Amino acid sequence: MFSLKKLNLIELHPARLLILGFGFLIFIGTLLLMLPMATIDGHELNFIDALFEATSAVCVTGLVVVDTGTTFTLFGQIVLLALIQIGGWGFMTAGVFMFIVLGKRIGLKERVVLQSTLNQFSIQGVVKLVLLIISLTVFIESVGALLLAFRWSYEMPWSQALYYGIFHSISAFNNAGFGLEPDSLSKWVGDPTINIVITFLFMAGGIGFTVILDLWNKKSLRKLSLHSKLALLVSLALNVTATLIIFATEYNNPQTIGHFSLADKWWASYFQGVVPRTAGFNTIDIGEMMISSQIFIMFLMFIGASSASTGGGIKVTTFALILLALWSFLTARENVSIFKRRIPWELVNKAFSIAVTAIMFVGSIFFLLTYTEQAEMQLILFETISAFGTVGLSAGLTGDLSPAGRVLITILMLIGRIGPLTMAFALMKQGNKSKVKYVEEKILIG
Repeated sequence: MFSLKKLNLIELHPARLLILGFGFLIFIGTLLLMLPMATIDGHELNFIDALFEATSAVCVTGLVVVDTGTTFTLFGQIVLLALIQIGGWGFMTAGVFMFIVLGKRIGLKERVVLQSTLNQFSIQGVVKLVLLIISLTVFIESVGALLLAFRWSYEMPWSQALYYGIFHSISAFNNAGFGLEPDSLSKWVGDPTINIVITFLFMAGGIGFTVILDLWNKKSLRKLSLHSKLALLVSLALNVTATLIIFATEYNNPQTIGHFSLADKWWASYFQGVVPRTAGFNTIDIGEMMISSQIFIMFLMFIGASSASTGGGIKVTTFALILLALWSFLTARENVSIFKRRIPWELVNKAFSIAVTAIMFVGSIFFLLTYTEQAEMQLILFETISAFGTVGLSAGLTGDLSPAGRVLITILMLIGRIGPLTMAFALMKQGNKSKVKYVEEKILIG
């Protein structure tokens, strides 16, 4: 019987195993999407387009080079949903769940890889966490699907409404951003039900399973872990700030919300304010937004969602830790602390490493795209950051990308999904820790 151990894959560094796992899923998805039965009228996707779509689904990004609703058959859309769900869980989470169902034993090395995949501090309880993640996902997605289906049943037959509900619920909770309408959710820009349910789903998926389970178990904000408190606080601050800024910058823009009623202005501002947290849906044309709004959205996309979530970016806790470290340095404090808790310098160093590595990857791909694409620099940068943050928002460039540009964005989506630091670890040769300490000498900086 097939086993990771027989192939000695589990002996690999966890970072390299993650890349192989996601790469395998993308490869299978690409082959399935290239089948004639996956597209309407049998129009086969070429390899690069199928690779792009499969990578976008597995990496729960949402950038597309073809329209999902009018290009793919029911079979093709189900393939996309399966890739989104497995990609949202992570291939190791899905694989361990299958092992549990089949009654297989989960060994120590598999638990170590799971720990890395789920971004946990220890291997204790990781298998139980997998079962909780699966159960929680099924419950939230089912509730979301029923609520959306009930709303859409007023506009379409119940069977179609139910399918729309299931598709968008899975896509939203996994922060994928795939939709069945050419203009995403624009026709429901002022609909309270669609706005509330969709944003709840992708914010629940983006806040992280660790935080959700912590909220469920503790049932009190004061008893939450430091990670949960910081993730919730920063997420709330970013969402409120983003809503207000987009409302102000787009208020008089006739191409977006300028002609809306006051209520619809707020709904549109709220949706576009929280969606850059890696969700990928939109209710207004992103390409018609003011440059100031697009720049702010790039900032939000780069930050992304929370750790151990279905979202991408450098993560809100990483961003928060960098700000806290900067504040400590400027105020001449010896330690980084918040909520009467001191944070180890090891984590501070890791946060800065994640941010710097992310900037290097984004900058490198952006530079290459300026060579391969004939487009405004602002549009290229927006597309680049959206791919890294696995957001899926586009200012209109995705469909016009050259074959080389699509390959570059595909690579960046994978980097964004597994994490910039994980990718760096996979590319670097791992050596033994040196016990030699050299003489210290200072250099001039700043």
